[in-house]
Amino acid sequence: MVRTERPLTGRRRFVALALGGSLVLAGCGSNFGSGGLSSGGDAFPEPTPTTPPLASGDTIGAGSVRVGLVLPKSAGGQSAQIAAQLRNAAELALKDFPNADIQITVLDDAGTTEGGQAAASQAVAEGAQLIIGPLNAVSARGVAGPARAAGLPVVAFTTDTSVATRGVYLIGFLPAVDAERIVSYAASQNRKSVAAIVPDDAYGLVIEAAFREAAARYGMRVMGVERYKGDPVDMQTKAAAIAKFGAQIDSVFVPDAPQNAQAVVQAMFSAGLDRTRVKLLGSGRWNDPTAFASPVLAGGWFPGADSTGIDGFRARYRASFQSEAGPLAVLGYEAVFLSAGLVRNAGARPFRDESLLSRNGFLGVTGLFRFKPDGTSERGLAVFEIGGGTARTISPAPKQFPAGT
Repeated sequence: MVRTERPLTGRRRFVALALGGSLVLAGCGSNFGSGGLSSGGDAFPEPTPTTPPLASGDTIGAGSVRVGLVLPKSAGGQSAQIAAQLRNAAELALKDFPNADIQITVLDDAGTTEGGQAAASQAVAEGAQLIIGPLNAVSARGVAGPARAAGLPVVAFTTDTSVATRGVYLIGFLPAVDAERIVSYAASQNRKSVAAIVPDDAYGLVIEAAFREAAARYGMRVMGVERYKGDPVDMQTKAAAIAKFGAQIDSVFVPDAPQNAQAVVQAMFSAGLDRTRVKLLGSGRWNDPTAFASPVLAGGWFPGADSTGIDGFRARYRASFQSEAGPLAVLGYEAVFLSAGLVRNAGARPFRDESLLSRNGFLGVTGLFRFKPDGTSERGLAVFEIGGGTARTISPAPKQFPAGT
């Protein structure tokens, strides 16, 4: 979605990932095994070896290592549409990974806790060694019980950190990671005093807390935070309160979707905030053509994944399924590609803690990422600046995590 300075073709990007070899995805180092984070013991007990029954229902691939893919196939509405895209992305990942030794069973959780529990129990019964999914936190709570009891790690798509724990790892783009990256970059550019205006909802609460922590860590003074409801009058009132800080702030954090961000920013400018000296800071929600086209947001900075690999994935998805991939589909691709890479490179019990918790992390189509022992994840994000109807890279995404972290 964002333009990079030196774009590669999608095919060249895939070659770098798949032939580099799978080690590029399975661990950002030549010795993947030694890069693991020693835990003093796995999160789960050792699974008892059994002869599993034949996998039932919808399967992808014919490898010897079984993986359950839990999706809200029958939930209806947008959830079912996303489930179909994630299923397609899983199929594409195995197509792009030559001779992957995994077989994926696609299981329906219906978007419910009970459905998640039933799907995870079926995955266990059919000999899965890893569960990918589910999409939402409600289902994840159901999946976690049977998975933990059987010793299966879970790689979930939800960004609700309340379900994250050792053994339930979140592969999505977390709000805290956005806040960390944009605040650290702003501080590096000598921005010292900041205010924030955030939506008064669950997302706003999470990213506000992360913003405050990051600002304290990087020495930025937080002058104030306002929370707004969805109605225009409240937005204007809270925007005017931010504008009153005037010369006391040199930046303002506006981590909402483009339509709301534009309205809030315009209200701040109308209330007297000096657009020539105050830098707008956004979140990953700004990674959208609507934001790029907005003259109000021009000059603003936001964090996001390097689009090279994502653009290549989207092109291959379009060619394979004659439709566009939604923003979450790439996570399905990445999770499956990761599992295939671990099976190829991590040896016996490929999904053990020391493999999944590699300090070096993994380099996939969305860039650099790694799982943390608490189940959350870190990502290497770029920073972009909006202007001229597009977004250009002003700070590239890192290719490795800092030594010792």
